[in-house]
Amino acid sequence: MSTGTDTPRGRPAAGTAVTPPPTTSTTGARRISNWARRAPLMPAFIFLFLTTQLPFLTTIVISFTNWNALRPGQRDFIGVENYAEVFTNARLRESVWNTIVLTVVVVGVSLVLGMLIALLLDRRFFGRGAVRTMMIAPFLVVPIAAALLWKHALFNPSYGLLNGVLNWVWGVFGSEDAPQPEYLTVAPMMSIQAALIWQWTPFMMLILLAGLQSKPADAEEAARMDGASGWQIFRYLTFPHLRQYLELGGLLGAIYIVQNFDAVFTITSGALGTANLPYTIYQTFFQAGRYGLASAMGVVVVIGTIIIATFALRVVSTMFKEEGAR
Repeated sequence: MSTGTDTPRGRPAAGTAVTPPPTTSTTGARRISNWARRAPLMPAFIFLFLTTQLPFLTTIVISFTNWNALRPGQRDFIGVENYAEVFTNARLRESVWNTIVLTVVVVGVSLVLGMLIALLLDRRFFGRGAVRTMMIAPFLVVPIAAALLWKHALFNPSYGLLNGVLNWVWGVFGSEDAPQPEYLTVAPMMSIQAALIWQWTPFMMLILLAGLQSKPADAEEAARMDGASGWQIFRYLTFPHLRQYLELGGLLGAIYIVQNFDAVFTITSGALGTANLPYTIYQTFFQAGRYGLASAMGVVVVIGTIIIATFALRVVSTMFKEEGAR
């Protein structure tokens, strides 16, 4: 049954504004406007593609070939054999494992130390600004210079600071038989980890300190008035607030540590089972001349880095959304 107010199908009711369909000229003008906005970005896009994506695509193509510098005329397509060798060859598998261990230990310890230092620097005391500046200094040191500092100024068994402190302590007690360990021989991987932890702890401290500065003070004041202890405030208020900052610091640190080459090359030169994947890529490419295998290893590192970076971007996006919702 129809009423007097019904209208035929496809016809708008009386009083309804009718939007005319876009004409060809309107669509063309819109496309021109879009291209006018994007055109200034095209040179930057082309430059970025030529300098980053084109070499990476070339690396992917080379990773499927058996290209050896000793036989430059033979470049056979071998499929995924190079990738299979990365995970089946014992030496390459050890370098992958070293990369994982180095990343997990350095990032984990740096996060813990960075959080403790951030909690201390979040308190008010005289000279806090100067202390914060000094704590950042290790992160500002050039990586190769930091590795040389630890190798010669600290770990050297003859004139290094660590053995010098042992000599001084034993001398205080009237003994001249202080132990003089060769750290790079006894604990080579731990030596690399110590140097990287020293350099990356300030980075974690900066991120976590920024998180502490953004913590709402009213909730903590209310908890103190209710009789909550310092541990309870940290456990139920501070630590949950820092969770995303811990994730962000861990992911960003992992992106860089996975690709670390300077410390391994400078401190141990990959000896005594300390070669990680970036250093093994260097050996495979420049010393062994196996361009195909080195390219496959590089692609593996890039894929791992992209996966970690994706999680990092998600964490950053979530943090921005929560900050905007406040």
